[in-house]
Amino acid sequence: MKLPHRRQFLQLAAGAAALPVVSRLAWAQAYPTRPVRVIVGFPAGGATDIVARLIGQWLTERLGRPFIVENRPGANTNIAAEAAIHAPPDGYTLLVASVSNAVSATLYEKLNFNFIRDIAPVASMVRGAYVMVVHPSVAAETVPEFVAYSKNNPGKVAMASAGVGSGPHVAGELFKVMMGVNMLHVPYRGDAPAITDLLGGQVHVYFGTLPGSIEYIRSGKLRALAVTTAARSETLPATPAMGELLPGYEASLWYGIAAPKNTPADVVDKLNKEINAALADAKIKARIGDLGSTVLPGSPADFGKLIADETEKWAKVIRAANLKPE
Repeated sequence: MKLPHRRQFLQLAAGAAALPVVSRLAWAQAYPTRPVRVIVGFPAGGATDIVARLIGQWLTERLGRPFIVENRPGANTNIAAEAAIHAPPDGYTLLVASVSNAVSATLYEKLNFNFIRDIAPVASMVRGAYVMVVHPSVAAETVPEFVAYSKNNPGKVAMASAGVGSGPHVAGELFKVMMGVNMLHVPYRGDAPAITDLLGGQVHVYFGTLPGSIEYIRSGKLRALAVTTAARSETLPATPAMGELLPGYEASLWYGIAAPKNTPADVVDKLNKEINAALADAKIKARIGDLGSTVLPGSPADFGKLIADETEKWAKVIRAANLKPE
């Protein structure tokens, strides 16, 4: 897929809708007048779904209309993205955008949309680390021990992911390339089913989301070897950062709200204001912190820049690892 020029995308993210001022103001003041769909590209119960429902409940209470989460998993969130992008640009269909969308822009050569051209960034919400977790039966207490274990069992160590091209997948592929280990990739349809099979011992390792993994780590059902960021996580301060062990390694998750291109700018701004208010709320900040992530407030243009930066970063990893859709 040919990506739009970076400058063009950032200009689109910051641009205003071409509607008369009076019409835009009236639209924004009335919005919403009916339920709003919030499409999530992963199954219920995973980290993306948890955050979407938390913010959706806030918007429901603040704006007086239901914000209904609709789970449409599959194809590394492309099914969900296509449904949102092709919906009317009226603010009544939103998408929870994630690192998977940035990855798919390069991973899939033929899509019926161009993500960074066809969406209007609304607001970033959350950023956090992935965590490298293993089943307790794996004979490794540290990353170096795991590398040795993998090299002693070439092709026999099964690495789960939340789907081909998902954040957990590319985080694991980056680890494989930089550490020179050979692991069998086993894709699932989301974070929750991957963790389920890891808990059952059907797979050995998973670069999972902290929100989806944290309670199993705390209960001892999974063993955390490292977080995938350059610095340690406040949630798991005793767990080393991968950057300490493997300089230059960094992978992080993020979620935000996007809308179809040409959604009225004042509707986008209204949603951005309310989402940022949610992220400033002490209870929501604490809840997101409990899940192992941090809030990420900002403008629509800020979120557009994040999407552009992440698309460029993961394009390099995908090409270096020669990843292809399965």
